[in-house]
Amino acid sequence: MTPLTVCDGVPLRVLVAEGQSLVRAGFRALLEHQDDMVVTAEAATSDEAVAATRTTAPDVVLIDLDLPGTGGIEATRRLLAEVPAGATRVVMLMRSDTDEAVFGALRAGATGLLLKDAEPDELVEAVRVVARGEALLAPGLASRLVADFRSRPERLRAVPAQLEELTAREREVVTLVACGLSNVEIAEQLVVTRATAKTHVSRALYKLHARDRAQLVVLAYEAGLVRPGKPVPAAPEPVAPPSAVARFGRYAPHGRVRRAALRPLAA
Repeated sequence: MTPLTVCDGVPLRVLVAEGQSLVRAGFRALLEHQDDMVVTAEAATSDEAVAATRTTAPDVVLIDLDLPGTGGIEATRRLLAEVPAGATRVVMLMRSDTDEAVFGALRAGATGLLLKDAEPDELVEAVRVVARGEALLAPGLASRLVADFRSRPERLRAVPAQLEELTAREREVVTLVACGLSNVEIAEQLVVTRATAKTHVSRALYKLHARDRAQLVVLAYEAGLVRPGKPVPAAPEPVAPPSAVARFGRYAPHGRVRRAALRPLAA
């Protein structure tokens, strides 16, 4: 996905979709106080959010999970269908940290998830992070996600048919993405160029019909390619030199999986 950046002084365009007018006004004031952002539209309902996305093509949509109408998750699906793939990114604000809310938001296409008690600077940074083409899970939501997988292994599904279309290397790359590795780290782990690692990630996204890296993470966990606390599968072709093995190790320790889940998923 191509990062969205401020170019020639043009700020990031943000759509604020929030049902409560006072809260919406607060979000607008906070974002427009930033030198690199401007709020181009507001929406109080899901229908308004979809219509505003269609007419203003924002770079980032800040949307409430409980948006009046069809709700933030369904609104996210609808509004992302109104723009070219990757043209608009979504940060979803939620009160609930249930797995249904988290997974529903990720499957719908949101790449930033924050609880509504987040600090103002966290919200601003989330907008910038998703605009760069990265994904962001608030620490509380990431912890909830990992805890849910650990306590309910029956959630793991059979490997989707699309995974059968991946090469062994592409499947390995999906696993590494799910462990939180960036393209640079994947390249070092596999001893390939960054361009090659990026190509593998792009092909996996295409074959799995995934919108972004966040959806790759969800798919990898649900398919059982990665489980919290379990070792990362060894590479099918062990070509890493001793120095690389010493740095990354053959396995990802429990702390690595948890930390990776808490940080943005770098491009």
